[in-house]
Amino acid sequence: MTPRFATALLSGSDDLTEVYQLRHKVFVEEMGAQVPKPLRHGVEQDAFDPFSTHLVLHDTTRPPGSSIIGVYRMLDRSGARMAGGFYCASEYDISPLQRHRGNLLELGRSCLHPEYRGGIAMFHLWEALKSLIAAQNIDILFGVASFPGNQVAELVQPLSLLHRDYLAPMHLRPSSREHVPMNRIEPAQIDRKAAVLQLPALIKAYLRMGGKVGDGAFVDRAFNTVDICMVLETAAVQGGKRPIR
Repeated sequence: MTPRFATALLSGSDDLTEVYQLRHKVFVEEMGAQVPKPLRHGVEQDAFDPFSTHLVLHDTTRPPGSSIIGVYRMLDRSGARMAGGFYCASEYDISPLQRHRGNLLELGRSCLHPEYRGGIAMFHLWEALKSLIAAQNIDILFGVASFPGNQVAELVQPLSLLHRDYLAPMHLRPSSREHVPMNRIEPAQIDRKAAVLQLPALIKAYLRMGGKVGDGAFVDRAFNTVDICMVLETAAVQGGKRPIR
């Protein structure tokens, strides 16, 4: 059956069971994340969820209770104050971003149901996100994006490419608190084609929209990922997609 997509915004006061179940399926069952014992079986949630807004993507052809097939968690300054900070601040020094006077929006816990990857589902999420950016006058999007697994040695090419070509400007550049260097090889040794092939789809989406990266990677052992911090000025988003050259 052809999917019929619809997006919606859910707050921390809404029933987020489906969101948490999808996240558990992707992050715990598929990626092997080791998360604290949940309050309910088969869900993945944390202390930031009650203070966040969740952009969800439904396939309305699916049965009720299982229609959410994509999600972005979003945390703004006011939510972060109530939550005790931004989620990615535990991995990155984001003080350059926090000094920015404009409206910030942290994106996190992005995932798609396995059956909807490689198609247009992510496009629908991004289009809804772009509308939200315009409505709320967001200036900067940021958040961690991940490579699956925690073997930095296997990511020499993509990490080096990101460091060489996509570093955020200094006044907006977060830095890893663990500071795993991303410039693993000399710039001339980078095989751009091989590097791009290793980039996860979400990171490619950020780069196509004009996204930049922070200084250094971070190995998230609990989630079994190598993280980078993405920074995206919304003026670039409104300028449309660009190829990854």
